[in-house]
Amino acid sequence: MNLEPLENIFRINLKVKSHEKVLLFTDLIRCDETLSGYEKDRRKALRDIALKLKDIGNNFCKKIVYFEYPATGSHGIEPPKELWNLAFGKKIIDKLNDKGLFNKLILKKISKRELSEVKRVIRQHKADAVNAVIALSNFSTSHTNFRDLLTKCCGTRYASMPLFDPSMLDGAMKADWKEVHKRSEEIKKFLDRVKKIRIETPNGTNITFEKGNRKVHVDSGILTRKGSFGNLPAGEVFLAPIENTAEGTLVVEWAPTRKLESPLIMSVKKGKVASIEGTEPYKEELEKKLNEREENKNIAELGIGTNDKASKPDNILESEKILGTVHIALGDNSSFGGKVRTPFHQDFIFFEPTVFGLTDKNEEIKILEKGILLI
Repeated sequence: MNLEPLENIFRINLKVKSHEKVLLFTDLIRCDETLSGYEKDRRKALRDIALKLKDIGNNFCKKIVYFEYPATGSHGIEPPKELWNLAFGKKIIDKLNDKGLFNKLILKKISKRELSEVKRVIRQHKADAVNAVIALSNFSTSHTNFRDLLTKCCGTRYASMPLFDPSMLDGAMKADWKEVHKRSEEIKKFLDRVKKIRIETPNGTNITFEKGNRKVHVDSGILTRKGSFGNLPAGEVFLAPIENTAEGTLVVEWAPTRKLESPLIMSVKKGKVASIEGTEPYKEELEKKLNEREENKNIAELGIGTNDKASKPDNILESEKILGTVHIALGDNSSFGGKVRTPFHQDFIFFEPTVFGLTDKNEEIKILEKGILLI
């Protein structure tokens, strides 16, 4: 196992200080999960990597808080209460429980007024919160209230590593993070100028949506500022399209962890997936998830990959970072500028994209052409 990228999580990515408290967690395979041999081995390796990180972390900081829990089974589902206690401090969670707010947070059924009260309580008692998080769970906690409140109310630095594969230690995790950051900032400058975006790919994807004044985010692996949040491996620029504006067709050739036997064609109308065509078995699984809640059909995110060391196409954590690709996500976007809150967030990768942006002066800017960055 290449330990240098793991050491760099503490040394470079999070720049952990000796007096800080770091929370490290992973999730475990449940007995009701049906996995291939490869997936089972990868998931078991996550725990091995987490334990190695725990050992390494003891050389960098005052305290490593380590926790394991049964996998939630889906990206975007809130983690268990025990993890909230470790991250925020038991005092905060007890107060939220007493006010009848904690269960609403877990279920993502909390109102704006109630969420404001949650934030008030957390900010008032945030002294017990951890300084940094390494989220090495297979199922992502990125788009959860847990992550959002930690980073925004407590100033916790948060590295999210869902679907992590040991091979990334010799690939995408060896990126020059300063160069990735520089490249990402240049793309952000272009996206900041545009109000509308159109994406085309050789396989038939053609979709447009309004960006308006939505904030453009950079995930470059540099998570040293208070409240920083991003993936590791990193390397993307992303935003939340304005709800109900996406129109067109998405031709999906890759599931999160494998190439599809045949493409699935998603028809997108008024910002949501209206239908899915195709014979690929993944269709049934995806339709079931989308039909659980109307919000799950939302076109939630556009991201552009910026990591020149990323290459693995069959793992969405890495593939969405591949330089010259785009990814489009469905479901929740409430944690990065959108208005849709739901316990589901799923990204899909698209290769060789051409990306057009239209400014408020009707000037058309081409950012990518068949996967080649033009800036």
